[in-house]
Amino acid sequence: MRRVAGAALAVAGALVLTGCGGSDSGGKDAGGTPDLSVGSAYMPQPVSDMAAGFLVITNKGGAADRLTSVDSDVAGSVTVHETVDGSMREVDGLDIPANGRLVLESGGNHLMFEELKRKPKEGQKVSVELRFAQSDPVTVEIPVKAATYTPKHGH
Repeated sequence: MRRVAGAALAVAGALVLTGCGGSDSGGKDAGGTPDLSVGSAYMPQPVSDMAAGFLVITNKGGAADRLTSVDSDVAGSVTVHETVDGSMREVDGLDIPANGRLVLESGGNHLMFEELKRKPKEGQKVSVELRFAQSDPVTVEIPVKAATYTPKHGH
């Protein structure tokens, strides 16, 4: 898990160094740009032709961003879902506040991998590309955990 988080941080750091956040003149917040990193990613081993994905996107920057879409070669489509009052629905994106984080977790907001082309097994990794309104895309290797996996730190 630490290896994946470290790799995700390295990718996010490299994106920041290449100016992925754009200029200060484009957003509502003239105080900076998004500075995104991804951690705590996992996918419970799928038991059907669908799977869920969970992760945390941290924004240390002074401007908000938005997760707008996700792509993975393991699925026909990957959609972003929010859960409100116990009801799940597909949305066109989720906000990542400035100096805040977006938590995708079991029972809450999450990714849905639909029309699986293959069922990844526990111990394998699934590559996903996260796309944002302002920042450059970030590729994350999501480890596949047991179908009953629950994170120890409550994400």
